[in-house]
Amino acid sequence: MIGNLFGFLSNDIGIDLGTANTLVFVRDRGIVLREPSVVARYKTSKKVCAVGADAKRMLGRTPGTIEALRPMKDGVIADFEISEAMLRYFIEKVDKRKLVPPRVVIAVPSGITAVEKRAVKDSAIRAGAREVLLLGEPMAASIGAGLPIEKEEANMIVDIGGGTTEVAIISISGVSYQRSIRVGGDELDEAIIAYMKRAYGLLIGERTSEEIKFKIGSAAPFGELSMDVRGRDATAGLPKTIHITSQEIREEALKEVVSQIVELVKNALDRCQPEHSADLIDRGIVLAGGGALIRGLDQVISDATGLPVIQADDPLCCVANGTGKFLNLLGTLSREQVDRLVTQ
Repeated sequence: MIGNLFGFLSNDIGIDLGTANTLVFVRDRGIVLREPSVVARYKTSKKVCAVGADAKRMLGRTPGTIEALRPMKDGVIADFEISEAMLRYFIEKVDKRKLVPPRVVIAVPSGITAVEKRAVKDSAIRAGAREVLLLGEPMAASIGAGLPIEKEEANMIVDIGGGTTEVAIISISGVSYQRSIRVGGDELDEAIIAYMKRAYGLLIGERTSEEIKFKIGSAAPFGELSMDVRGRDATAGLPKTIHITSQEIREEALKEVVSQIVELVKNALDRCQPEHSADLIDRGIVLAGGGALIRGLDQVISDATGLPVIQADDPLCCVANGTGKFLNLLGTLSREQVDRLVTQ
């Protein structure tokens, strides 16, 4: 009876702790928060003054007394103190009852080290969680995308986040192959920034780069688009406006990063078991994460592998939804089944 009451009083929470954005899933309520993984603080006192969307608006525009920081890098904690403050803010924002500390499931990159796992757990505990379970992002994305991971037939997921791209082949609720590279949406943004400086001598910030990526960026020809970009002339130091096309962004800025993602997928196929290869001919590859929204990426991967490539429904929320579905399964799974799904 006490155990049932304990579970009733607390809000179990699933967190997609991403490099670019953090999504929070609350049991029986769904995704209730989606905010940038950004924290603003005063430089002198180190006191936090804004978190999430409010802090992101300060990126590149803060006065000398305030700094806007991204505490996550390549999908893992880069700044322990700031990450803890961000987690505490998000947990308190969604768990207003505060009767019992919540149990928290956090999705993490499959390639993180034991030290990085401990940092994530410690940050969440200090931020107010009573128990923390870590779920690999490929597994979370597969669950969130509705793939039949419990079946013997193989499923292949490619999760392209802000700081990492992960590929995994999953069957019988286990991972038979997975690999992660620290390349994702942030590298696409940085590639655009570097190209604008190299080609036009124009200095732009990450907000402008992200806008270019979403408005005209693509991995394959997809109806040519163009836009005006404003920034600062690297030589004269004055404001400057130039006109760019989607073709040049695709071929000159994004091509190399896209090629790394394609190569990761091809390597996974080269190393998977023969029976799994046969399964994937029919089942294909599923794309999740924000990077799945890049125009034409599914076509490029399909052309390179000869397999059908499908974009998951709501790819941005796949990992967060996966943590939520996992929370709902916890009461029905044995300890052995939980151990197979979580990352130790």
